[in-house]
Formats: sequence, C-alpha cells, structure tokens
Amino acid sequence: MNTARKGQWVEIENLVLKPEERAPQVPEDTKAVPLMMWTKGFLEDEAAEIGDVVTIKTLSGRITSGKLVVVNPRHEHNFGHPVEELLDVGVEVRKEIENL
Repeated sequence: MNTARKGQWVEIENLVLKPEERAPQVPEDTKAVPLMMWTKGFLEDEAAEIGDVVTIKTLSGRITSGKLVVVNPRHEHNFGHPVEELLDVGVEVRKEIENL
C-alpha cells in the first residue's frame, strides 16, 4: 500500500548523521554509511504517499516528522538462528529429569 490516511499506523525515517558526521572512533564500515532512525506512529496529515514528508504521533504521544516509508508496518523481529548446543542440552536435561 502506497497511500496512507490520517490516523493510520505508519513508519517514517530520518537521517540522524551523514557519514562525514559520524564519530571518528566507530568502525570504518559503520562510518561509511549514514545513521538513520525509523519511527512508527499514527499519521497526523490528512493523506500521504510513500516518500512524502509527514507528521506522526507516536504511541507515547510524541509528535515528529520524517519521510513516509511504510504504511501499516509489521513488527519484524526474532531471536535469531537456533544454537545447536542449546538444543542438545535441552534434550539431555529432559532425559535426566525423566530419570529422577
């Protein structure tokens, strides 16, 4: 979806630091890219398209603005790949508990 309406859940992005503004002690690969910030909230504008600069109200009530990048953003997080050693430990512990 590329169009958002007032009150719709959206995500914006903002440039925090340009590469040349990054701290000198950060790693070279980090220093080579801009520091970006993404914020989710409810659209305050009447309507907007992806790429428009918009104003949002966050869940904490903060009003901020930035470039609209996603309409109805998902929460995308996980706990990473399974650790084989921990999987094996879980099986072993269950066996030991069964033998008590």
